[in-house]
Amino acid sequence: MMQLYPAPTRLQSLDAHRVPVMRPHRGSQLGSDRPTFPTIYSSLSPQALISDVLSSYDIERVISCQFWNRGLSDVYLVQTITRSYILRVSHHHWRSRSDVYFELEFLSFCRDRCLPIAYPLRTTDNRLAVEINAPEGERYAALFVFAEGEVPLGDVNPTQSYLLGETLARIHEAAHLFRSRYHREPLSLEYLFDRSLHVISPFFSHRPCDRDYLNQTIADSKARLEALPQSEPHWTICWGDPHSGNAHFTPDGRVTLFDFDQCGYGWRAFDVAKFLHIALRTGISRKIRDAFLVGYESVSPLEPIETEMFQPLTQAAHLWSWAIAVNNAMMDNHSRLDNSYFSQRLEQLKLLRSPDWGLF
Repeated sequence: MMQLYPAPTRLQSLDAHRVPVMRPHRGSQLGSDRPTFPTIYSSLSPQALISDVLSSYDIERVISCQFWNRGLSDVYLVQTITRSYILRVSHHHWRSRSDVYFELEFLSFCRDRCLPIAYPLRTTDNRLAVEINAPEGERYAALFVFAEGEVPLGDVNPTQSYLLGETLARIHEAAHLFRSRYHREPLSLEYLFDRSLHVISPFFSHRPCDRDYLNQTIADSKARLEALPQSEPHWTICWGDPHSGNAHFTPDGRVTLFDFDQCGYGWRAFDVAKFLHIALRTGISRKIRDAFLVGYESVSPLEPIETEMFQPLTQAAHLWSWAIAVNNAMMDNHSRLDNSYFSQRLEQLKLLRSPDWGLF
C-alpha cells in the first residue's frame, strides 16, 4: 500500500519555504507603533494551516483540521473526504531546522525500504516540510500518512510485543546505510546524562543529599557504559521512544511505527532499554518484555556486553525522559514541578538501581 516517491535530486529540494502565520493584531488601543508582546509558544490556527500549509500538498480538499494533541510537537488531525493525515508542527524551543530534517530524511529512507513507519509526504514542489514564521520564531510543519490500525487496548500482547521488537531491529539494521547532510545530537553519554542533570539538578538545590545521589548515580552509570562500543552494529539510529503508544496494530497483525521525534544516533541497546524502562514504569509484565527482546534478537542478536548494560541504560532513559518532562513543564505547567514530583521520580530511579530492578 505504500507508494514510493522519488528521492530528492537537488540539495534545495528539501529546503523549507516560509509561510506567514497570522500574528496578533496591533490594535488602536495599544497604538500601532507598539511591538507585539514577546511569545515563547503559540497555538497555530487550524484554518490558517489549511489555507497556508496544507494547500502545499497534493491531497484532496481538506474538510477538517483539529488540534489533536500538544506534546513535544503540536499534532493536528487532518481529514479529507476519503483519508486522514497527521500534521505535526515542531516547537521553536525544542527542535531546530537541522533536527527536523534529519528525522524527516530518515523516515523517508525507512519508507523507501518498505519499513512499516508513518512517513512524511512531500509538498507539490518536493519539500519535506513547510517553514512557518510563528510569533516565537521558525517552526516546521510536516504532513504524515495516518498509521493504519490502533494503539492496542490496555497494552500489547506477547505477539504484538514480539512484532514490535522485530520491527525495531529491522530499522536498526537498515539505519546503518542512512546518511544525512543534517546534524542531530547523538544520544551520547554527555547528552543523556550530563545535559539531563543540568536540567534536573537545580530543583534539588535545597536537597543536597538527593543531589549528591543523582551525581553519584550518573557517575556510576557512565563509568559502566564507557565499555559500549560506538561502532556498528552496536551504534545505529535509534527510534528514541519505542513503546506501544507509538505504534498502531491492525486486526490482521500488521504494525506501523510513528513518533520518531526523539530519534538520533545511539546504542541499539539503548532503544531496547528505553522500551524496558517504559514497560517497567507502566507495569507491563515480564512476559511482554521478554517477547519484545525475543522478537528483537530474531533479527539482530545482541552481544552479552549489550544485555549486561540494560540496567544503566534504563537509568539513562529515565533521566533523559525526566529532563524532557521538566523542560516541557517549565514552558507550560510549572505547577507540576513540586517536591512530590521530584521525590517520585527519584524513587523510581532508585528502583532502577536496585539488584531487583528487572522485577518490579
